[in-house]
Amino acid sequence: MGKPSDLLQGTLDLLILKTISLEPMHGWAIAKRIQQVSREVLQVQQGSLYPALHRLEQQGWIKARWAESETGRQARFYSLTAAGRKQLEAEAANWTRLSAAINLVVSEA
Repeated sequence: MGKPSDLLQGTLDLLILKTISLEPMHGWAIAKRIQQVSREVLQVQQGSLYPALHRLEQQGWIKARWAESETGRQARFYSLTAAGRKQLEAEAANWTRLSAAINLVVSEA
C-alpha cells in the first residue's frame, strides 16, 4: 500500500481500536505497532493518527490518561472503553464482510 491516504475510510479507526484492545498505548507506540504488525506496509502519519485518536475519544470509544512512557516522558495512553469494544467488534465484522466482497471481485476470472 503506498500512502496512508490509500486506506479505506474508517480503516484507521479499526486499526487503532484493534491495536489498543490488547493494552493501553501512547500515540507513537500505536503507530509503531501498526507498522510492525503490517510488516512495514502500513505507516500511520501523525497528521492522520492524532485527529483519529481525538475523534475516537470524542465518540467515547477510547479514553486517555497521562502516564510515564518507556522513555520517562509524560504521554497520553489510550485504552478502549466498553463502547469501544463493541465498536471494534462491529468494525471487524464489517471489515471481514467488505474484504471478502473485494476478494470476490478481484479474484474473478
